[in-house]
Amino acid sequence: MRPTFHLVPEPVWTALDPSAPYRHASLEAEGFIHCTDGAAAMRDTANRHYGADRRPFLVLTIDLDGAGSPWRIDEPGSPYPHVYGTIDRRAILAVRPMPRDDDGAFETPTDA
Repeated sequence: MRPTFHLVPEPVWTALDPSAPYRHASLEAEGFIHCTDGAAAMRDTANRHYGADRRPFLVLTIDLDGAGSPWRIDEPGSPYPHVYGTIDRRAILAVRPMPRDDDGAFETPTDA
């Protein structure tokens, strides 16, 4: 098992067909789905890219080995695996709210 994290707005997640493989808009736009290794790196990534977005977000724990699509870390040494295709729903091990503090900044996800 090779766990990693992926951040998604809750309204986007709930609008998806739960029986279909997971597909994020970045797959069409960039050719891959962004992931982040480590809870602290997930917090930092969330604040850097989505800090101003006040929608509720979910953090998915994904088993890259079970994703069903190829993945790789394109920048050696970075904590950012990219999945080059859809993600099999069975590879999504957990779906949890991404915590925020009272000022709206993302916090480190627990149980990570």
